[in-house]
Amino acid sequence: EVHLVESGGGLARPGGSLRLSCAASGFTFSSYEMIWVRQAPGKGLEWVSVIGGGGDWIYYADSVKGRFTISRDNAKNTLALQMNSLKTEDTAVYYCGTNMGHGPWSNPTFRGQGTQVTVSI
Repeated sequence: EVHLVESGGGLARPGGSLRLSCAASGFTFSSYEMIWVRQAPGKGLEWVSVIGGGGDWIYYADSVKGRFTISRDNAKNTLALQMNSLKTEDTAVYYCGTNMGHGPWSNPTFRGQGTQVTVSI
């Protein structure tokens, strides 16, 4: 059974930083892409970033490019999202997920329970 658990969310000031983590189990982690999506209050899921199974390809949404960095440690089955220069519009619940190679990045088939990120003065 696929199990994904996010952590690291919290409150940050504009311009600040947070680091999210995702612990994965129940599947061959290194074989599949891993995705970060987020959902702001009253809005739908927004794709944030994706990284290939071997970490050899990475893409970011334009809204976070240059500010967020995705990474993975296949030895530890963990995924991370380093978020710098945070903006108030980054406030959302952040989810890690995977489609195991099939499906849109914007709505991962498998997702964790999410972690809240609030950026406020």
